[in-house]
Amino acid sequence: MDWQALRLSLLLGVLTVVILLPVAIIAGRWLATSRWRGRVLIEALLTLPLVLPPTVLGFYLLVGLGPTSFVGRAWTSLFGGALVFSFRGVLIASVLINLPFAVQPAQRAFEAIGSDLRDAAASCGHSIWGSVARIELPLAWPGIVTGMVLAFAHTLGEFGVVLMVGGSIPGETRTLALSIYDRVQSMDNGSAGRMSALLMFVSLIAVTATFLLSGRSQVRA
Repeated sequence: MDWQALRLSLLLGVLTVVILLPVAIIAGRWLATSRWRGRVLIEALLTLPLVLPPTVLGFYLLVGLGPTSFVGRAWTSLFGGALVFSFRGVLIASVLINLPFAVQPAQRAFEAIGSDLRDAAASCGHSIWGSVARIELPLAWPGIVTGMVLAFAHTLGEFGVVLMVGGSIPGETRTLALSIYDRVQSMDNGSAGRMSALLMFVSLIAVTATFLLSGRSQVRA
């Protein structure tokens, strides 16, 4: 078992979820209630990571975060170091590719809250964010948590984008999925099998949790 890669994967998953949680709440609620015509384009852009090959996303992130890009030059001038082939770059890539996993369940949860409930909250003097904090979030939390669980599980298993943006640097960018690939390449099928079983177990737990949360949400509705 590559414990270093496991710790890195868990750290990457936790940080990705921490960053995506407020993004999912704000974006999910806005997409659920907005009547702006351009909302469809935003939803389409959020769905792209689900349908595009990881190599395509990885290529554009590699170019967009590279040392010759605007983002890469700005990062280097402000903080020093490069984004590509670093944990920071992998974290940015992880947040971007996991946006649909986090935002879409939150959006569906907010959409399930009737507009009459929001109108009633407004008539009682609640501001928009007061209504969100006191009324909507308690109702939408199963969908929000579902998105976080899916994003965490997907982060642990992501391979293509992480490999292209971060490479496979031990202790820096080599996640558990990359370590499995490296072990297979070196014919160490025993270690690869144990790590694959661990990832499969975590994924099974995540999927089971999403079904349980979805069922609880339906019961409450």
